[in-house]
Amino acid sequence: MTIPYPNTQPMPAIAAVTPPSGASRPRLTFLGTGYLGATYAICFAELGYEVIGYDVDADKIAKLSAGEVPFHEPGLDELLKRSLAAGRLRFTTDMAETAEFGDVHFICVGTPQRADGMGADLSYVEASVTSLAQHLSRKALIVGKSTVPVGTAEWIEQLVGKHAPGDLGVEVAWSPEFLQEGFAVEDVLRPNRIVVGVRSEWANGMLYAAHKGVFDLAATEDREVPLVVTDFATAELVKVAANAFLATKISFINAMAEVCEVAGGDVTQLARAIGYDPRIGNRFLQAGVGFGGGCLPKDIRAFQARAQELGAGEALRFLHEVDLINQRRRTRVVQLAAELLGRRAGPAGPDLSGTTIAVLGATFKPNSDDVRDAPSLAVAAMLAKTGAQVRVFDPEGTENARRAQPDLNYVPSMVDAVRDADLVCVLTEWADFRNADPVALGELAAGRRVIDGRNCLDSVLWTSAGWEYRGMGRP
Repeated sequence: MTIPYPNTQPMPAIAAVTPPSGASRPRLTFLGTGYLGATYAICFAELGYEVIGYDVDADKIAKLSAGEVPFHEPGLDELLKRSLAAGRLRFTTDMAETAEFGDVHFICVGTPQRADGMGADLSYVEASVTSLAQHLSRKALIVGKSTVPVGTAEWIEQLVGKHAPGDLGVEVAWSPEFLQEGFAVEDVLRPNRIVVGVRSEWANGMLYAAHKGVFDLAATEDREVPLVVTDFATAELVKVAANAFLATKISFINAMAEVCEVAGGDVTQLARAIGYDPRIGNRFLQAGVGFGGGCLPKDIRAFQARAQELGAGEALRFLHEVDLINQRRRTRVVQLAAELLGRRAGPAGPDLSGTTIAVLGATFKPNSDDVRDAPSLAVAAMLAKTGAQVRVFDPEGTENARRAQPDLNYVPSMVDAVRDADLVCVLTEWADFRNADPVALGELAAGRRVIDGRNCLDSVLWTSAGWEYRGMGRP
């Protein structure tokens, strides 16, 4: 059922529950303090809950305890310091302390792609649930938030049944996350929906109490937060289905960019025109070098793998082409670089030795320091393999990029990257790059050639400043 809240009609009754700890509202723990868990822990403490963030990484816990967010997310640092000072939030590496404290335990650990295939690696989920279950001494609700293959919640029930004392009545539920990096604080405090998969009224009541702060904030701001109460399988599928849809939409417009490039069309105008249709919409219709990050690429692959295991592989075969289109956009940048630099591509690709290329952007999106499967960083490495001297600059992601691609040359500023460059590639749409002065940059560069890998620059402005401009899917 879908429950919009607040509503003009009385809200369907959700049984009031008393948290097992005896506290007035549930005490919350978040197992895993990476991007997902730390963001939720900090934001729910901001909503007034008592919160513990748990992790096995002592260095990460020390940073968070000292008021330092170990990744870049706008607005999160201030909330962390405020909740630490208020005493509502603390971090620990002690699972016994975490188990004793919490009424609702959210599992927020990573589910990376397995090294031996496309499926999700659930070893971190298994380790966290098993350790938590062994330390529980009273009834509690374990809630999955990590993106997982359908069927994981039932498997976790089995783990809990095996490792937790049977007389405690520990229950499992699922509530997927929908965070957008760069907008995560708003996504937690003001979500566009909350989805919960539950098996009992008690679990439903506990999850409602755990989210009441979100609903109360919405009521004060005269907003609605739809609450979808469903079964385990549907709750698990919601997140991967949403990611598969978004990935498909991005790859669709990039496929149109491929057609525009050979037909002489302009994909930016095409996207604008079809985006006016309310059935389509204009979001995620920006053609460029494709999607990356820690979610979409690995999630669509894991979704395909799980569907194959369940005997529904044919239904998701299209996602394989979605993935291929996405990868092709990266190689297209190398092809454009060779064209602009007047180098022919041989069987092994172009030889760009003797050229200097500035790569602006290393993160997979702006307002983040996340370089996981970042198209920008992958393209920079591909350009370096052609023999070009590549200089990479990113406002926030340099340290993470250096760990991921240590052989690349990273510079401290956009000026350092562009100076004496034969070609500039804008591959992440940071505001600093979008708003850069093409006249000033032209005076620094050895050759005024630019590849707009995100179609984020004003092409008229750049060409009038003397630049040879190439966008993705543009004439």
